[in-house]
This record gives sequence, structure tokens and C-alpha cells, in this order.
Amino acid sequence: MARTTLGETVGFLFPVLVVLSGADDLAAVPRLAVLLLAGAAEGAVLGWAQSSVLAQVVPELSRRDWIVRTALAAVVAWAVGLGPSTWAAGAADLPASLLVVLAVPVAVVLLSSIGFAQWTVLRRHVPAAGRWIGWTAAAWLAGLGVFTAVTTPLWQPGQEAVTVALIGVLGGLLMAAAMAVVTAAGMGRLLSPRDR
Repeated sequence: MARTTLGETVGFLFPVLVVLSGADDLAAVPRLAVLLLAGAAEGAVLGWAQSSVLAQVVPELSRRDWIVRTALAAVVAWAVGLGPSTWAAGAADLPASLLVVLAVPVAVVLLSSIGFAQWTVLRRHVPAAGRWIGWTAAAWLAGLGVFTAVTTPLWQPGQEAVTVALIGVLGGLLMAAAMAVVTAAGMGRLLSPRDR
């Protein structure tokens, strides 16, 4: 839990720094590209932190594969997460019922992308590794829920960039901790001999 919390918190600093450095002032496509690169860095740091623990209990696990796939999946998650704000103007004209129908698969991809990518590495070494996808989806749902609950009331229009960044860092830390609690429980269950 501690390494995952630390890894995700440090990784989340990349997107925070990108926003703090003025990425919001860029045109849509360059802003998206810079944020996706920051998301890849976030995923790589998270993957490194997780694999540093996993390699101790699953020695044959490829840390490189875990890190690379986590980074790539983080890019997918960021792309999906940033999608609505990137093309929100066009979505405003769609019927609400269609938006709800579209939101379900978008949410599934967003929440399960990292777990699915990591499963492709884990499945070679852990029985019933497919359950990891569900655990990570639940973890990111919890983490993003905590992030939203903490940051939404604190962020206000007209705040200084440093204040916005500090709120983001606080939200990121709490998001990381919530996600780490759930993934630690999930990995514990997957690696428990009685649950195999």
C-alpha cells in the first residue's frame, strides 16, 4: 500500500506540473498531447512502484513489462478521461439518453484500462489473474471518487495556480491512498493460497 500510494502520488505530480506550467493556455491538440505524455509518466512511476513490491512475491514477473504496460494504459485512461472536455462542445448537442449510453463503455474503459494491461503480465504467473481487472476498476473508482469529493469543493474560479496545484496534489495523494488500499486488498486475495 505504501509504495503504491507513494508511486501514484509522485506520478500524479507530472500532470499537476504540466497544468501548473501553463498547459491550459495551449490549443486543444498540443494540450492533449502534453497531458497524455504526463499521464504516461504517471503510469510509469505507478508501475515501477507496484512492480518493486510484486517482484518480491512473484519473482518471475517482468518488471519492465509491468511498467511499460501500466504507462501505456495510463495514456488510454487519460485520453478517455480528457475526451469529454476535448469535444464537449459537440457533445452538448446530443440527447441526454445517448450521453448516458455512451458514458457506460467510456467509464468501463477508463476504470479497467490499467487493470487489463497489468493482467496481461500477471496472468502468466497468478491463477485467476482476471480478477485483477475488477479489483483495479474498483480501486480507480474509489480513488477518482475521493479525488472528486476532495477537490471539487476546494477549487474555486479565480484561484492562483499554486493554490489549484496544491489542491490537486492533496486530491492526488488521497486518490492514491484510496486506490492503494483497494489494490492491496485485491492483490492480497489473488496471492493468497486459499483463494487460488
